[in-house]
Amino acid sequence: MMKKILYVDDANSLRQLVEMVLGKTYALQITENGALGLERAKAEQFDLIISDVNMPVMNGLEMLEAIRGLDNYRYTPVLMLTTEASTEMKEKGKALGATGWIIKPFDPDKLTKLVERVLG
Repeated sequence: MMKKILYVDDANSLRQLVEMVLGKTYALQITENGALGLERAKAEQFDLIISDVNMPVMNGLEMLEAIRGLDNYRYTPVLMLTTEASTEMKEKGKALGATGWIIKPFDPDKLTKLVERVLG
């Protein structure tokens, strides 16, 4: 069975890129902000969540914190895919339970390999 991935990003170009990179191999669902991502995560179980940090309505770190508060997502890997490269931001993400941190622009091959590794 295909592993299910939820990708949350407000940038259309990145949604299309991630769709091209991961859409063939995984059951990929995409939403535009953290609030919608959280709703989707509550509605069904994903094997992996990938999220941007800077988004309208609810940002990626707020969503991460809310998702980590759900029993069924305590151990689900969450990767942050973002332009935020500061150590401070990464520390904040790690403290909230981020599994990994990928800086945009990203290398599609590296993303694929990371996703494969995280999903085992």
